[in-house]
Amino acid sequence: MPTKNQQIADLVQLNEDLENYFANTIIPQLFVDADLILRKFTPPAMRQFNLKGEHIGKPLEEISENFRHHTLLENIKTVISTGKILEKEIQTTDMRWYQMNILPYIVRKTKATNGVIITFVDITPRITDLKEQEKLIAEHELLLDTITHDIKNPILAMGLTLEFLKKQPDQQKLVKLLENLDSSLNGIKNIVESLVDNRWGSQRYQAAEELLDIQNIIEDVRLAIAPQVLESGAIINQDIQASELTFVRRKLRSVLYNLINNAIKYTPTSRPPKIMIKTYQEKKHFVISVTDNGIGISKKDREHIFEKFQRIKPTTEGSGVGLYLVNTIVASSGGKITIDSEPGTGTTFKIFLRLPNHTSSKR
Repeated sequence: MPTKNQQIADLVQLNEDLENYFANTIIPQLFVDADLILRKFTPPAMRQFNLKGEHIGKPLEEISENFRHHTLLENIKTVISTGKILEKEIQTTDMRWYQMNILPYIVRKTKATNGVIITFVDITPRITDLKEQEKLIAEHELLLDTITHDIKNPILAMGLTLEFLKKQPDQQKLVKLLENLDSSLNGIKNIVESLVDNRWGSQRYQAAEELLDIQNIIEDVRLAIAPQVLESGAIINQDIQASELTFVRRKLRSVLYNLINNAIKYTPTSRPPKIMIKTYQEKKHFVISVTDNGIGISKKDREHIFEKFQRIKPTTEGSGVGLYLVNTIVASSGGKITIDSEPGTGTTFKIFLRLPNHTSSKR
């Protein structure tokens, strides 16, 4: 049985270890007790959130502005009451993005939650990269679409001209010209077909399919549109009943990015966007459902919504290519899209992706 002096020495050593840990960690961390009083923070947290020594012992409510996260106190209360870890992306006053993890501090003897430990992982580069990647993908696909679209009309005109010339009197020089024209026309056709095959076919430039977790893709999209979510106050909920599928990562991310981004874009500013993402398996299909509370789509507009350069609301920023790309990606994989919408109330897009049984799993 250790003596009292030994117990005190052990406590002093434990406290010294804890102080050394807090002093040397490179991650911003806060320790907040059950009464929402700030008890300790690491040096990186001091620098990042402009904290000072006098903040220790103060209610977090008095310094919450330093974190630029208006639901921070509510999030802490939730973790204390439930004992469950909470993860969320937040933006700080210097406009950087962090993955905030709130972990319950549980007293081993009583198993009661006596506060929380909050860690912040800088994800600004990841968000920047994702946004840039989505921009490059959109520009690349728009360029390819524009080339294939714009080159079809000259091909058609050349074909009609060729047919007309073939009906003219058979002269040797004319025949030679026709042969050259025919050869050029076939060359252009081959270029277009090659371009389309390289984009959607199984050529070597085609991205490979892989086993994906839908929640990871949703998380990537959430990070890519984080500024829009913050500005609009959008609430994105999930009901994931089927989690895994085999698909091309870039294409699946593009599908979700466009649907979720549109849901935010086409919600009136008078109300915050509310988006529900559901996934489930229906027979041989992996179904992704995205429901919003936006302006809705009229029956007339639904007939043309997937056409290139078509937009529901011409005054809204965009190129009118997003849903065209979504439909092209889904159709090229053998899937389909359905729309259920009520103007003024909202819209539900359902994506049906055909899957072999071994590529999907239920939770």
